[in-house]
Amino acid sequence: MKWIERKWVSVSILWVAAILLWQLGALIYGPDVIPGPWRTLQGGRELVMDGTLMQYIGISFIRVLVGWTLGSLLAIPVGLAIGRVRLLRIFAEPFLNFIRFIPPIAFITLFLVWFGIGEQSKIALIMYATFFIVVLNTLTGVLAMEEDKLRSARSMGASEWQILLHVIIPATTPYIYTGVRLAMGTSYMAIIGAEMIASNEGVGYLIWNSRLFFRTDWIFVGLFCLGFMGFFTDRLFGWFGRKVLYRYGVVGSAVRRG
Repeated sequence: MKWIERKWVSVSILWVAAILLWQLGALIYGPDVIPGPWRTLQGGRELVMDGTLMQYIGISFIRVLVGWTLGSLLAIPVGLAIGRVRLLRIFAEPFLNFIRFIPPIAFITLFLVWFGIGEQSKIALIMYATFFIVVLNTLTGVLAMEEDKLRSARSMGASEWQILLHVIIPATTPYIYTGVRLAMGTSYMAIIGAEMIASNEGVGYLIWNSRLFFRTDWIFVGLFCLGFMGFFTDRLFGWFGRKVLYRYGVVGSAVRRG
């Protein structure tokens, strides 16, 4: 039975079992409730042929990429500052622990009022979804620093700026990487909610709008597209961690867990 422990075998068995259960559900409940694999493929073909699917995937992906990148770039220095400056941490920690429990979807209405119905509100929502996860992971990494390393750097005459660049940031990189990677999943959840409520383009809009035509096969197509988009970006970011950040210990933490 050793052959079943091989990754490609176990993954293949899992997918075959999932497809069979999916088809069984379609037979029991009917294609209008649970469209089978073949009907879903036909629905996806329709959307590909008229250009809708690829357009919506591209729009959603760009929104996620821009908001996730901007939110991460803003959150990393904020997390480092809060971790290094005790006075900032005293005031910031209670606020962070309060607001991080408010889901991004709750801010959609306010963001529409503040930023309008265009791209700014959706990108701002993704930035919000990204910001607090990355800040908290970065803060955790700074606080987990061994004090002996800091004392050693100071004893060798390193300035606070040099300590930050050459000691704190390298030691905190695995935490930052994990936070950014986790925030990616939250970003996809945020954009789908925003596109369902305040958009006429994107995968979230496709899923929400399909209910009007009772096209559950299109809904399934949208769900699969989200899964593949998330899987692709996660694997791409994992590759980046293995190739670029391995020297900071990233491979032993976030990448292997992913």
